[in-house]
This record gives sequence, structure tokens and C-alpha cells, in this order.
Amino acid sequence: MFNKISRRSFARLLGASSAIAYLPVQLRASERDELSVPTHGGEARRFPEGFLWGSATASYQVEGAVHEDGRGMTIWDTFSHTAGKTHNGDTGDVADDFFHLYGQDVELMKGMGLTSCRFSVAWSRIFPSGTGAPNQKGLDFYKRLVDSLLAANIKPFCTLYHWDLPQALQDKGGWENRDTAKAFADYAGYTAGKLSDKVGQFMTMNEMRSFVELGYKTGTHAPGLRLDAKRVAQLNHYVVLGHGLAVQAIRAQAKAGTRVGIADNAEATVPMYEAKEHVEAARIAIREQNASYLTVLEEGKYTDHYLQGLGADAPHFTAEEMQIIGSPMDFVGLNIYTATYVRADDSAKGYAVVHPPSSYPHMASSWLTVGPEALYWGPKLVSEVWNVKEIYITENGASSADEIAANGQVYDTDRTMYLRNYLTELQRAVSEGVPVRGYFLWSLLDNYEWADGYEKRFGIVYVDFATQKRTPKLSADFYKQVIRDKKVC
Repeated sequence: MFNKISRRSFARLLGASSAIAYLPVQLRASERDELSVPTHGGEARRFPEGFLWGSATASYQVEGAVHEDGRGMTIWDTFSHTAGKTHNGDTGDVADDFFHLYGQDVELMKGMGLTSCRFSVAWSRIFPSGTGAPNQKGLDFYKRLVDSLLAANIKPFCTLYHWDLPQALQDKGGWENRDTAKAFADYAGYTAGKLSDKVGQFMTMNEMRSFVELGYKTGTHAPGLRLDAKRVAQLNHYVVLGHGLAVQAIRAQAKAGTRVGIADNAEATVPMYEAKEHVEAARIAIREQNASYLTVLEEGKYTDHYLQGLGADAPHFTAEEMQIIGSPMDFVGLNIYTATYVRADDSAKGYAVVHPPSSYPHMASSWLTVGPEALYWGPKLVSEVWNVKEIYITENGASSADEIAANGQVYDTDRTMYLRNYLTELQRAVSEGVPVRGYFLWSLLDNYEWADGYEKRFGIVYVDFATQKRTPKLSADFYKQVIRDKKVC
């Protein structure tokens, strides 16, 4: 839609209805000049110099080599090898064989123009049993990976926990055991200390909400437990405590200047439409919808509504623990795929979540509803509500029913549509001064998608899992052009 048309030109257009089909050639040059550039077109869609463009991945989803170089068992090894837990019984035993093929994949990144890469370290490669003596061979793998990225002028971002808890710690109670929080901090501090000479940004954990609620509440992810509300709330408390302890451990053991943050799938609350009352409702909602995750990390306290809602099931905690949990972060990473639409109401909370109807559009994954505005409102509200000065979109992407065409190409027009729409909203945020410094697409490669196994493909590069052949998709060409031109195309 055009920004504006002068009243004089508009009157002429109305009076020339019989010639509308020929309008572009009949307008005089002076009249054409009065039509402004489209709001989301041309230079208006450009990203700033220095904006980081990357991809994100996770150790268990891509590495394979589960028995090599001293790696210990994880809850996902156990879960995926339990009958009926994953699609088609799929496991991450081989995945993308990134452990052996990472050099090839770094070249793919370089060829697309990526300037950053987010990877995760497998805890059990560093400490096979979660604690004890470190495994040098495991550490050496990540050092080789980092060197390969730096040689390609790709900035590494390291996630220290992406769901693959060492099985030995789960056998002792996992995240229900407060000692696991301490063990995580010890691992995080040690690993960051060994990598921070070349890695400047660390994220403690990925998506606390996902591994807590899917792993311990619904049982659909590892370790597959279905705990009651009280046990989940206490476990959740130990998870955020583990984050806070890890922030402190990294600061104590890593090189001076190392930056520490989180990769959190905070619910991106979006006003139903941009009326003042709905915008304010979204602002209130982002705190309450994320009360036990990002909110408590930023504020060092649980909201009253959260604790009141749990009642007798609320977690036990100390003032010292809350202070640790609220340890200041240098940046916030947001994993945003969908929108949580909210409206104003007269309830005690001041808002209501509007759940999408069954007809609402979604990608190949039924949970992945299409809400591009989330990439505008999510970072905007996080920045404003908590005064966050540095934000990264640490995950965003889409599943697609990808098929190889007769000519060997993959035309994932739906994923390309999704990315174009979301990146347009992200650019809107950046242009308004929201401090988003980079974007990490999920993901470079089709990979092991947890309980969905290999059925759902999220990569911009198609992987033949039988041969490990990589084939860039249409979306890879699109992303390459966005990076090259620094604008949505």
C-alpha cells in the first residue's frame, strides 16, 4: 500500500475511471513522482551494517557419533531408543553426521554469506557422567569446530545446554535434584573457560520452557516424565537457578569481556490489533506469560499472579537463590516461531489470550502457526519492559513438506514466504530502534527434530539422511540474497 497520494492526484484518478487500465502510462512524470515508495519496499527494508546473519543448531540434532571420543549417554539417547517415543523410532545416533562433516557445512555457511553460527556443546562430551574428570577429546572437537568457523569469518555463539542432559545425572533425579543446577554451573564455567579465548558469546540454556514442560510435564520429550504441578514448579525453579549459577560461573572462569545470555522461547505476546488498550495488554502479558522463565531471570522474582496461581504447588526458594537467578545478563536471545495474540479485558490480569481457530494457517508442524508480527512485538516488548539493550533472534524458521523436484531442486515456497514475512517484521523493529543485533535461522540443515524424528524438515539445506548429501533449497537462495543485499527481497 502506498504511503500517500496527493489529494490532487487522487481526484484525477477518480475522474479517470474509464482509463484505469492504462493509468501507469497515462500519468505525467510529475504525477508519478507524487506516489511515494511503498512502506515496506526498497531502502525501507534494509538492515544496518554489522547486523549478524546466522544459523542455529543443537548437538544431539546434528552431530551423531554418539559413541565416539568418550561421549557419555544422554537422556535423549535413552528416550529415542525406547519403543514408541519418537516418530518411526528415529534416533540421533547419526543425524547429520556433523561430527565428521562440519567442515563441509561450514563451507555451506560461508557460501551463503553467513556471518555467525550458533551451536551447542554436548555436556556429555565434556563430562561423560555430568561431573568428574573432563574429557579432552570432547573439548577438542568443539575447538576444531570453532577454528573452522573463525577461518571462514563466521562468529561463533555457543549454547551450553540444549536439552541433552547426561543420563547419569537423570539417574540421580535430573533437574528435580538441586545438585544438577550446581553440576551444570561447574560444566558451564569449565567449558566457557576453555573456549572463551575464541568464543565471545555464550548462552547458558536453550528454551527452558520446552525441556521443562515437554520433558517433565507432558512426557513427550526426554526424559518422558509426567510430574504433578508441584514437582514441575520446583524442578522449574532449579532450572532457572542453574542458569543463574552458570552465569556466575562463566563470569568467574571465562576470559574478561566474555558475554553471557540465554536463548529463551519467551512467548511473544502480540496485540490483536494496534489499538492502545491491546498494546498495553500485550505489555502486561509478556511478563505474566513468561513468569517462571524470562521474567524471573530479568527481575529476580516470581510474579504475584504466578505464585497465587500455583497456590500450595508454588516452589520453595530462598532470597539468596532469587538473587542468583536474577544475575544480570549481557544479552537476551529470543527463539520466536509463533505469536501469542492477546486482547485487553477487565480480568485481574488485564488481558486474555486469544487462541487461534482450527482454520488458522500453520506450517508443516501443526504447532507452528504463522504470526509474523511476533518478530516485531517480541523483541520490542522485551526491550521496553526490561530495558534490554542487546537482543538476538536466536531461532526462527519453519517446517515444510519438502520434496525434491525432477530437476533435483527443492522449491520450498512456503518456507520462503514465512521467512520473508517474518524478516519484514523484524526489519520494522530494527528500523524503530529495537536493539536486535542479529538473526539466527533455524536451521541450516534438515536435522533430527526430537520426538518428530526426521519427519519434519526445518533446514534451508535438504539432507538425504541415507547418503548425507546436502542440497540447498529455494529458501537458501532467498536467505543468501537477504544477507548479500542487507534487505528483505
